[in-house]
Amino acid sequence: MTTAILPGCEPYEATGGDIGVLVLHGFTGNPSSVRPLAEFLAADGFTISLPRLPGHGTSVADMMTTSWADWTGAALDAYDDLAARTARVAVVGLSMGGGLSAYIAQRRDVGAVVFINPLVKPPVPEMIDGLNQLIEAGLTTIDAIGSDVKREGVSELAYDATPLACAKSLFDGIGEVYDALGSIVAPSLLLSSREDHVVTADNGDDLVARVRGPIERVWLENSFHVATIDNDQPVVESLTRDFIHKTVAP
Repeated sequence: MTTAILPGCEPYEATGGDIGVLVLHGFTGNPSSVRPLAEFLAADGFTISLPRLPGHGTSVADMMTTSWADWTGAALDAYDDLAARTARVAVVGLSMGGGLSAYIAQRRDVGAVVFINPLVKPPVPEMIDGLNQLIEAGLTTIDAIGSDVKREGVSELAYDATPLACAKSLFDGIGEVYDALGSIVAPSLLLSSREDHVVTADNGDDLVARVRGPIERVWLENSFHVATIDNDQPVVESLTRDFIHKTVAP
């Protein structure tokens, strides 16, 4: 099943110089939540690819036909396409996009990674058990997790429900990513919101502890989970730009 892309949820690309940047959005979100960051980087001369992950930016029913394999496949394809057109590629990911960024960094020679409130660790077993019980009981969705934004008057254009089978697929896939965090050697920047109601802080803690490459962590003091459109948006944009310039050379 494929439905029309919701207005504002379209993928985005920009042709610039020899450094490419792949930007990846989060679970039940879409490109709109990271498009300002992508456009900011494009204005600085980077070549940008911001794909719309399968099942996102259309409908919850559409998303329910997709899984971790679809999202990782699309992210890896987008990386390979960008790498074929540029000298080096940095990967930037928000939330699940951060987990996908780790997945790519475990499989490709990426120039750098910027993690923004990344999901890189599966939930505790009790939560997984509860999720399985809900699915076994026939429940297909629960309340939405999107739009965790502190900035007044700003909301994320995310789905109004969370598909449970998709969440289970995500957590299974993230478990494999978590186990392989030690294989990441690219220089990394971790941007962590001090208050995040979607992804727990130990995701960032374990990322710092496990990756083998150099990693720098910066705390965001005035944003919730979707920091790319929150009060710290200018900080996220400038830190991401500067880090890529510092670490990735043609």
